[in-house]
Amino acid sequence: MTTQTVEYIRYRIPEDRSAEFLAAYTRAAAQLAAAPECLDYELARSEEDFEHFILRITWTSSEAHLKGFRESELFADFLAEIRPYIGNIEEMRHYKPTAVRGTGSAVPTLYAWAGGAEAFARLTSVFYDKVLRDDLLAPLFEGLAAEHASHVALWLSEVFGGPPAYSETQGGHGHMVAKHFGKDITEAQRRRWVNLVQDAADEAGLPADAEFRSAFLAYVEWGTRLAVHFSGPDATPPAEQPVPKWTWGAMPPYQG
Repeated sequence: MTTQTVEYIRYRIPEDRSAEFLAAYTRAAAQLAAAPECLDYELARSEEDFEHFILRITWTSSEAHLKGFRESELFADFLAEIRPYIGNIEEMRHYKPTAVRGTGSAVPTLYAWAGGAEAFARLTSVFYDKVLRDDLLAPLFEGLAAEHASHVALWLSEVFGGPPAYSETQGGHGHMVAKHFGKDITEAQRRRWVNLVQDAADEAGLPADAEFRSAFLAYVEWGTRLAVHFSGPDATPPAEQPVPKWTWGAMPPYQG
């Protein structure tokens, strides 16, 4: 379970001091960026009243902030920059995230961007046609069940943000992982799998924009490397886990 905590520091800075305040925090931010206890930070300014600022810092834990960062050499340099504004602080508290969280629809899911269930059905149909004709991969899929491609389409759809049909009909992540036990997948086979699924994505007409394909390939790399691991002789079944949810990562969809 995560122990991360979010610190909010609310400032009221007179407008004639706002430029120097922002400059000071630009310098102080270097200490936050260097702190191993800090996950991320952001300084925001009110749109309605330019005197109000909120600094949000996500720490790995409250203790990491208070006993780690504040007792480190980095804090001395941080404090030196923001000391002139301590008297302008209106609130400084730690908050724990709750279970009330989610995402809106401003950014589409990878599932929706790809074209939904039909797109992933086309992908797996094209892909497994290639697999069964490939000299390196065909032995791994000997006796392939007729429904295998459709099950993988459900899996990929759910991974990329679609409906939980795989979870509801097949199981969670552990169920998928178990399919690879004892297969002894080689690195050469993994690489071929990655290459063929990318070729299949082209032929199936999945979006070719850089942002989608980088996110798609990131999952393929992650998933195939796990498959190799769990196919080995010393692999042990993982604890039951939900199907992973893949997102855009560093780059949201480009809309020029």
